[in-house]
Amino acid sequence: MSPVRLLFSDDFNSGDIVFRQIADGLTRQGYCVIPGALPEDISESLLSEVITDGTGHFKAAGVGRQDNYVQSHFIRRDNIHWIDGRTAAEQLWLQWTQKLQTFLNRELFLGLFSFETHWAHYEPGSFYKKHCDAFRGEANRIVTVIAYLNPGWMVEDGGELVIYREDSDDILTKVMPAYGTLVVFMSEEFPHEVQLAHKHRYSVTGWFRLNSSTEDKVDPPK
Repeated sequence: MSPVRLLFSDDFNSGDIVFRQIADGLTRQGYCVIPGALPEDISESLLSEVITDGTGHFKAAGVGRQDNYVQSHFIRRDNIHWIDGRTAAEQLWLQWTQKLQTFLNRELFLGLFSFETHWAHYEPGSFYKKHCDAFRGEANRIVTVIAYLNPGWMVEDGGELVIYREDSDDILTKVMPAYGTLVVFMSEEFPHEVQLAHKHRYSVTGWFRLNSSTEDKVDPPK
């Protein structure tokens, strides 16, 4: 069930127009794809950082958390590095996502509490098979946000994001990971995969979460 949105009469700047598009997409169909929507200064900073610093500090990604965490090259072959705001580029990204979180909470009453995010690098030959970012009823990851950082990406370069209808192999959309493109969707609702990449593919991915911490458990785990 997609969230219900209440309309407000505020005046919006250019950033809020993108936020409005995201909120409308989540309300209408549970996801949205907006080419060139990530602000240029953020796109430039993120791309410059990953090119300048390289990916030597990235590690092979796995699936699951804590005791259930495993690495499987049959499921995914991307490398990731968690974002903590230590660099200027990361700070720009976190500031922008904080504004998006505030907007979505105001407009959609989602109760988004925290945000976790990482860089992702797919080397040629890498992929991530069909999966879900969250499972219904777990009340952890609520909204997924992806921003792509690949100038001049072509169809023949592969690496498309494929979003499926829930509980089905029906394809809703395919997204080329082109520079500045934003993809946002309800984490529980849409299985998705990253198809085989034929060249180096860069992105940042994050998840807005609810506060499901208890006295004896911190969520998300540190």
